Amino acid sequence: MEGLASVHDLQALSALLSPNDEDEEDDLQQVKPVARMGPGHIGSPAAPSGKNNKEGSSAYVKKNSKNIWDEDEVIEGAHFDDLTDPRPQPEYEIVLKQSVGTEDLFLGLSRKDPSSMCCDSMLVRVKLPDTKASDLVLDVRETFLDLRTPKYKLGLHLPHPVHKQEGNARFIVEREELEITLPMNRPMDCISLT
Repeated sequence: MEGLASVHDLQALSALLSPNDEDEEDDLQQVKPVARMGPGHIGSPAAPSGKNNKEGSSAYVKKNSKNIWDEDEVIEGAHFDDLTDPRPQPEYEIVLKQSVGTEDLFLGLSRKDPSSMCCDSMLVRVKLPDTKASDLVLDVRETFLDLRTPKYKLGLHLPHPVHKQEGNARFIVEREELEITLPMNRPMDCISLT
């Protein structure tokens, strides 16, 4: 009867699987302090709770302790998000455009390439079926586009900052589509990376 274990074998197996508590304490004393560290030990040690820590242990100190977050931490356009608004989001697409002349195309004089780094404007096409141009309400910010109609709403975080005052929009009645052209704000364009 090799398949069945004897009582002695079962007791030995039980002793292996559940060691005595005294053995565990001895093992913990032999372990180095670094090995006993856990995720809570990462970073600078916390100040004792009894002491008054005026400097603060973190690099970020809030200006007003009653504020949950600072204005810089809130994503632009978050106040336009209305979860109770049942209007659907219309179909849209974003196309990056660049001005290319013959000197760029044939001679490569301006060092432009087809990448998005060389694009100078952004075209946002929004399909708005059964909508009139007079019903549109459009608000463009540096990184956010807000479009509202009686049937649709679109709150779009733009992939690149834009010049909000220099853009233009046109409604194409035949296609029932709004085209918004926005020049991109690229402050680092004056620096040559090559």
